[in-house]
Amino acid sequence: MRLKIAIPALVIGALLMLAGIAQLTFWAPSETVTATVPAGSESGPVTVIDAGAKDPGADDVDITVRAEGTFTLAVGRAGDVDAWVGDAAHLRVTGIDEAGLETTFTDGEETAPNPSGSDLWTSEETAHGSVTYRWLDPAEGEFSILLAADGENPAPTDISITWPNEATTDWAVPMIVGGALALVLGIALFFVTPRRTRRPAAEGSRAHQRRIENRKTSRRSGGAPFSVAVVVVGLTASGAGLAHASSSDPSSTQTATTEAAADETYPVLLDSQLERILASVANVVAEGDAAADAELLAPRVAEAALALRTANYAVRSQASDVPEPTPVAAEPVLTTLVSSGTTWPRTVVALTQAEENPVPHALVLVQDDPRSNYRLSAAIQMLPGTTFPGSDGAATVDEVPLDEAPGLAFAPQTAMDAIADFLSEPDGDNADTFEANSFADAITSFQADVIADPGNESAKITFVHEADPDFTHALATGDGGAMVFGYLNHTYSSVPRGAGDSIDLDGTVYESLTGETSTDEGINVRYGEAVMMYVPPADSDELIRVIGAAQQLLSAELR
Repeated sequence: MRLKIAIPALVIGALLMLAGIAQLTFWAPSETVTATVPAGSESGPVTVIDAGAKDPGADDVDITVRAEGTFTLAVGRAGDVDAWVGDAAHLRVTGIDEAGLETTFTDGEETAPNPSGSDLWTSEETAHGSVTYRWLDPAEGEFSILLAADGENPAPTDISITWPNEATTDWAVPMIVGGALALVLGIALFFVTPRRTRRPAAEGSRAHQRRIENRKTSRRSGGAPFSVAVVVVGLTASGAGLAHASSSDPSSTQTATTEAAADETYPVLLDSQLERILASVANVVAEGDAAADAELLAPRVAEAALALRTANYAVRSQASDVPEPTPVAAEPVLTTLVSSGTTWPRTVVALTQAEENPVPHALVLVQDDPRSNYRLSAAIQMLPGTTFPGSDGAATVDEVPLDEAPGLAFAPQTAMDAIADFLSEPDGDNADTFEANSFADAITSFQADVIADPGNESAKITFVHEADPDFTHALATGDGGAMVFGYLNHTYSSVPRGAGDSIDLDGTVYESLTGETSTDEGINVRYGEAVMMYVPPADSDELIRVIGAAQQLLSAELR
């Protein structure tokens, strides 16, 4: 009887152990799963790999790209990548299914700019032939990958994505444990000797009869071998709790990317992007300053910053006593205002201070459209004794509409028009609009002194300041106010009052610029003035504060 139980137990135990070991060795699933773009997929100048092609919780997803020649792999926020692609024809990798990578193709423009070097990318790689990239999101939010050759040739489409295989051998350990228990049971039955007891003869005859009947019943019902199998299978099933069940379907590792909440915003630039942009701007400005060549500034300088530096180079070439422009420093960054807008143009402000600058400078960076890089719109030095209102620790700030005043004491453009009016007429309607500041004091004092100078009695002198709305930008501050950055055209005109009167230019910078010591017709002198102001909230009792300014002589022309 013991052998009839022991032998099945040994056989079942051995089979279970072999099956469990096989699942952990040659039957074990691959450690990774790879999906590829179907062969023959259409191509355009751009290929986009959406965030949906990656499990948002996975940190070990590898993308392998193969192509003939050199190509760029760039990572950017999903919305920025889509904006850069625009109307260009492109292949889009949208997800993963059992057959491989899911793709869609969008017809459009057959060429696109070369994406290499765009400020939109949080990172980029230039590869030749092939590259394997570990896909890690650099920050919160959705990120996509853009692939392109040079914008003229087709973008790579030979793409594969590899991720860890979450398929598990859940039954392997329980089967090995159950099989071992069955082997132990079978071996034990071989060596255990049943105890015998003597009974009275009559009782023994009845017991003998019962054993015969039980043996017959056991044979009809399967007996001990069936019981052993049930025990072993039960042990194996109970051991399944030692392992966690998970799907072996590769497509189950691909989940839809969670959409950001409606009120969730992200900065248009990461710190690493801003540092890279500031370094590029500072280098370009330094090269332009060293050569006094405005054409060198074009890639990274625009608007007020370009106008002031271009004028400085031109005036210095004619007048030796004109100082050089103050340097632009990429670091250290003292504070920033970074917008979270999803549209263009975009504005970012960084407050930095070069070693040779006695006060910090606010560097206003503007990106006109997705395919343009940020350029320096203005470099405005802070006025002594002023403080720069920050974002109160917020990661992002909002861009403020220029011609509206949502919660502000003045709309940004209205504030710029007001400072222009005040400088032109210090006793006019805006005399009580601004806090006292050294910039306005210097301008209005100079103008009053010129008019009061006895040497100018024969001249009719006017000072007109006008705001240029094309150069105005505004960002919200953490306290409900706004920082406004703008530009003023300042024209100082001096015209003889009557016949025989003249304007004396001898010994002035205007003589150097015009080549004349006097004029009977008059002269127009133009200045450019970059201004930085804080506009308080509408419910505040504060006045507008001028935080910083920069002035540059632009030209002097005889009338």
